[in-house]
Amino acid sequence: MYQKKIANTLNCGSVLTKEVLHGKWKSTLLAGIAQGIQRPSALHRMIPSASRRVLNVQLSELEYHGLISKTIFPELPPRVEYQLTDLGRSLLPVIDVMEQWGNAHRPELEQVLAVSLAELPS
Repeated sequence: MYQKKIANTLNCGSVLTKEVLHGKWKSTLLAGIAQGIQRPSALHRMIPSASRRVLNVQLSELEYHGLISKTIFPELPPRVEYQLTDLGRSLLPVIDVMEQWGNAHRPELEQVLAVSLAELPS
C-alpha cells in the first residue's frame, strides 16, 4: 500500500473522514456494497469508467480501514464478496448528505468543473 512521505495530522474529525474516504470511487463503492452489490465484477459493472486495478486498490484500502470485510469462498474458481462493517454502515449518512449536496448544486458545479485547470488564472 502507498505510504505518504509526510504524515497527516489526524487531530481533526474531518481530516480523519477525508483520510478514509480519500479516493475517487470509495464513497461509490460503499454505497454500492450497501445496496447489496458485493462481488468485484458487479462493482466494476456499476463503475465501468474505473479500472479493475483502481477498484481493487480502493477496496483493499476500505478493508484496511475497517469499513468493509472481504470473504473469500474456497471454491474453484474462487469467489469473493464484500460486506459493510458496522463502521462502514456508520458512514452511509455522510455519503448520503454528500450526494444530496452534489445534486442540489449540480448546475453550478458542472459549469465550474467543466473548466480545465489550464484555464484557471494563476
